[in-house]
Amino acid sequence: MKGPQVILGHIGTTKVAALMVGGILNDVLIEDTNRLPLGSILRAVVDRPVKGIGGVMLRIPSGIGFLKKAKGLAPGQVITVQTSGFAEDGKADPVSQHCIFKSRFAIVTPHQPGLNISRQIRSDDLRDELTMVAKSAMEGSEMGLIIRSAAASADIEEIGEDILAMRTLADTIASEVGTLPEVLLEGDDPHVQAWREWSNVTNILTASDDLEGSGALDQIEAAQDAWVSLGAGGMFIEQTRAMITVDINTGANFSPAAALKANLAAVQDLPRQLRLRGYSGQIAIDFAPMSKRDRKPVEVALRAALRTCPVATEFVGWTPLGHGELKRKRERLTVTGLLT
Repeated sequence: MKGPQVILGHIGTTKVAALMVGGILNDVLIEDTNRLPLGSILRAVVDRPVKGIGGVMLRIPSGIGFLKKAKGLAPGQVITVQTSGFAEDGKADPVSQHCIFKSRFAIVTPHQPGLNISRQIRSDDLRDELTMVAKSAMEGSEMGLIIRSAAASADIEEIGEDILAMRTLADTIASEVGTLPEVLLEGDDPHVQAWREWSNVTNILTASDDLEGSGALDQIEAAQDAWVSLGAGGMFIEQTRAMITVDINTGANFSPAAALKANLAAVQDLPRQLRLRGYSGQIAIDFAPMSKRDRKPVEVALRAALRTCPVATEFVGWTPLGHGELKRKRERLTVTGLLT
């Protein structure tokens, strides 16, 4: 199998997008028809302030939303918000007032003026050309614009059309009026997300049996298991009510270097394993027993692996017991609940 592949298909009636790299499942996006997709833009009504936190509860079309760092909002006030993550069952959905309009090549930012071009686009000539296209498409608008790295290999006319489409969409949403909670714009489904975020992949498979034929389906099902085999050892990744726990084991290898090897292998694969399961929030890692001097290379390897992960994740530090702690943005749905 040569090069990465994107497989767009269904499990039952559920839309699924899988990214395969070298025959290994690198990422998966799965639809949940019972929730609003991430990035949905809503008309919300302020319900009540939450004292001590500096936020407000909102009435939104799907139930209750929570907006943090809210100032100057009064009960009954109508505002426009965007879903920014997924809440645990029984909790309010997190939203933001800073809506963005994101497509394959461009992001329009109504609350952040200015033009920014991805640093990955290094050609001065191309940056100048993109600047001209952006200024033309955004002429007369005070909204901001970000040109994404995917624009580096795209047709300049197509980029201009993409920018104009996002600007038009933002203008349309800004002109909406009403007094009741309403979905103004539904977020992208997994197939559109794949087109938008995995734009560098040109090998797209869409046949009904491609998920199974590529091996993606078997690997999605394997990711429902808590155990991840890594050579002689491996790790258990399990979800509790309070957090995600990771328990790294050396298996039958009792050599002096076994713990360090197991820990390094585990942290390098951990971001991918978390993506495949949709796990986020607080994560506690129980490393295989190692000396304090070995913590540094493990931490360096973990931070390097996290930098390549599309889901924002922060290494918080070490606990007195020697556990590692992560804080991961809740922008993915737990896959287990979607496939059972």
